[in-house]
Amino acid sequence: MPSVLFVAAHRLNRAPSQRFRFEQYIAHLESVGIECVLSPLLSAADDRLFYGKSSALLKSWVLARGALRRAKDVRRAGRFDAVFVQREAFFGGWPVFERAFKRTGTPLILDFDDAIWLLDVSEANRRYGWLKRPQKTAEIARLADLVIAGNAFLVDYARTHNPSVRLIPTTIDTETYTRPVARSRAEKVCIGWTGSTTTIKHFHQCVPALMRVRERWGDRVHFRVIGDGSYRNEALGIQGEPWDPATEVASLCAMDIGIMPLPDDEWSLGKCGLKGLQFMALEIPVVMENLGANKDIVSDGRDGFLAFGEDEWVWKLSSLVASPDLRETLAIEGRKTIETRFSVNSQKDVYVEVLRDVFRRKQARP
Repeated sequence: MPSVLFVAAHRLNRAPSQRFRFEQYIAHLESVGIECVLSPLLSAADDRLFYGKSSALLKSWVLARGALRRAKDVRRAGRFDAVFVQREAFFGGWPVFERAFKRTGTPLILDFDDAIWLLDVSEANRRYGWLKRPQKTAEIARLADLVIAGNAFLVDYARTHNPSVRLIPTTIDTETYTRPVARSRAEKVCIGWTGSTTTIKHFHQCVPALMRVRERWGDRVHFRVIGDGSYRNEALGIQGEPWDPATEVASLCAMDIGIMPLPDDEWSLGKCGLKGLQFMALEIPVVMENLGANKDIVSDGRDGFLAFGEDEWVWKLSSLVASPDLRETLAIEGRKTIETRFSVNSQKDVYVEVLRDVFRRKQARP
């Protein structure tokens, strides 16, 4: 039975970049005879220390334990038919472990879904940002036997470093993401956003437009933020809610309109539209920033709205608030788009084909 060692930062069901890039394919891969082994860099305890406000000494200890795990992975890599690295094998500025994996002779796959060659660090670790050296992404791409990228912008970047690149979009498991209740046609409309403490800055960008929507529609609208429990906005009546995997789908389904604002910068061009995909899969009409991969996901006015600039955001949100019929039409078409192009079912055979092609490369080596 062929096997893949998945090398990633986090344990199962912890990070969106893992959940929606490879974790949700594991069951299908194993059903067709591909063994999948996940090696997370951080344990649950390490996670709390590393992303919390721990001392530099404790963070260093966490990294030391992670380095030992990766050294063990290198020693066992020869038993696998591929090593699949999601973003990076280890935190830090040099691809030490990717080079070591390459020396084992086992084919190396790099998967990424953000413009990770640009510097972006969490608030808790901002002072250590200089250690990241994001240009190592180019070095890993050159080492890889195959690069899998989540959108066309990322593919173009990867191809400047490696001719062997495949586009597999970020996808939704439509068996899990199903709407448990009928779409709301209530007069009072909830406009919602989902994300994390690191992406709440993107929500901030939309606040002026939301304030104008509130001024126009008054008590007919209310707002919800999921993913940052510390967020507060008294003017919009928002008390942020922490993300909980057990209630994620139900929490999203309480929203009538989903939004995905983004800043107009290079980092945003690397985004793969996950927030919008989640809403669309749950038959929630979306308004997404008219940038990057969002333009490949949404056909404006057919299965969602694209908006750029405050006035356009206000107009398109107001159109949805005003019309339950429009909300329902876009919601139904949005779900169809996900099922056809951005679902696990639509891409699972591509994943199998890609991995089997890599396995053949190992078999062909002397």
